[in-house]
Amino acid sequence: MFVTPAFAQGAPANGDPNAATGTAPAAEVHTETGVAHDAHATGVFPPFDHTTYSSQLLWLVITFGFFYWIMQKVVVPRVGGILEHRHDRIAQDLDEASRLKAEADAAVETYEKELASARAKAGTIAETAREAARAKAAADRSAIETELSEKIAAAEASIATIKAQAFAEVGAIAEEAAGAIVEQLIGPKASAEDVRAAVASAKVEA
Repeated sequence: MFVTPAFAQGAPANGDPNAATGTAPAAEVHTETGVAHDAHATGVFPPFDHTTYSSQLLWLVITFGFFYWIMQKVVVPRVGGILEHRHDRIAQDLDEASRLKAEADAAVETYEKELASARAKAGTIAETAREAARAKAAADRSAIETELSEKIAAAEASIATIKAQAFAEVGAIAEEAAGAIVEQLIGPKASAEDVRAAVASAKVEA
């Protein structure tokens, strides 16, 4: 404790033989006041005081050793563990990304193959449908042509029949007309054989 001379002289102490006289031992006063006097007199910042270098170095070594032990035993292992964990996690993420990329590439390749196969199948189906349509159109055209040919043949046969009947009826009418004309012109009625022969002769000449 720092003690001034005035305090040492005026302050009583229990059991101190010098307390009654108000004086303090010369050695104590000299020692304490001397230290205080030196500190104030030199004006040196305490860490720069060369008289305390040994203690400062001792505490520096102790503090450095303590923090070094803390770093080595606590901080560095934790930081190393965190870095190792992050390294493993990053490696796992990269492996997972590579796997997903490989799966995506395989899926794209499979999709492209299926798309090409579907396009080929669609082309085949379209070509088959076109061929079937052509075949059906050809068959329908052939059937229509056959039906039209049959109808034309039937119509021609019917026309020939009608024409034959018409010619036959024309011959009969001509025979009747010729017989009537002969009867009107000559008087007596001509025989059927003569009229038919005359009509036939006229047809041949026509």
